[in-house]
Amino acid sequence: MSQITLSVTNHSFHCDTQHTILEAALAANLVLPHSCRNGKCGSCKSKILEGTVDYGDHQPETLTEEEKLQGYALLCRAKPTCDEVVIQITQPIQSASDKPIRKLAAIVDALEKPASDVAIVHLKLPNNQKLDFWPGQYIDILLKDGHRRSFSLANTPKKGDKLELHIRHIAGGLFTDPLFTTFKGKEILRFEGPLGTFKFNENSDKPIICIAGGTGFAPLQSMIEDSIDNGWTRPIIFYWGARTRKDLYKQDIPSLWEQTHSHIMFVPVLSDPQPEDNWAGKTGFVHEAVLQDFKSLSNFEVYACGSPQMVAAARRDFIAQAELSSDAFFADAFELAAPAENTAPAPSTTISMTLNT
Repeated sequence: MSQITLSVTNHSFHCDTQHTILEAALAANLVLPHSCRNGKCGSCKSKILEGTVDYGDHQPETLTEEEKLQGYALLCRAKPTCDEVVIQITQPIQSASDKPIRKLAAIVDALEKPASDVAIVHLKLPNNQKLDFWPGQYIDILLKDGHRRSFSLANTPKKGDKLELHIRHIAGGLFTDPLFTTFKGKEILRFEGPLGTFKFNENSDKPIICIAGGTGFAPLQSMIEDSIDNGWTRPIIFYWGARTRKDLYKQDIPSLWEQTHSHIMFVPVLSDPQPEDNWAGKTGFVHEAVLQDFKSLSNFEVYACGSPQMVAAARRDFIAQAELSSDAFFADAFELAAPAENTAPAPSTTISMTLNT
């Protein structure tokens, strides 16, 4: 059993060799910065000031060998290998009781298909139930066979009785296949949440750059609309990257932000525009569009949500090429779940439960 100490806050807790440092912190009611919990996004990357750890499995680009030599580890993967570990945490520490994680049921109230491979799922909680969450957090849909599927919340917390999820279809997916082929609405789903710590840093006044890839739009929609509701005027530049124009499946929403709020700018970016798109805007990778517009990001905070590859490339290039401080980069990486081993119908996610609707 190892003692883990956080150098800045002096919080301490114990962790055995079978659990990660993040798991032990959450068990001790301490919410350290994190998002994906699987070594993809880098949100939990922290410096080990004293002691040693087993780094665990992770994406090499998320934690490089050079960073390991500098003392960094991913707390969602790292396990202690000595009696005492001291960690430098620069972001605020929350208590798990601030936004308690709960298991709830909800009914599929409506389904939208704004693109052929994107569904917007509206979930309605039972009467008198509401999910309390930070804008940017996500939930895990609990499948009947024990699998989980993570999806960010696109609505704001004030609408916590009706949840909105943006879900891309993955061929063979245990959840997305039935969602796109058999769901008609009124299905009952179980979920756990809220999860993660991806949210705006309220202790900063730096201008914000948001970059989204595909359905990475969802948590940023929640975060930006909540900031509007709360009267924020920090400048926000929102870059949304997609393959073609139709993949910007809710372009009207950020366009309206820009039209009605002088502190918000919207920059759509297409990586593979088609002739029918008649596209005159930016093209290429979304993070490269940011680099074209800004030679220096030293005075910005960046919030990125999308594939692990996009998030890793943005982190690497913004820090190396545009002077972004490593502690000013916040991310939520979407890891696509492996498809089912066969193409047989997935187990139903509907459970036997009565909701007051």
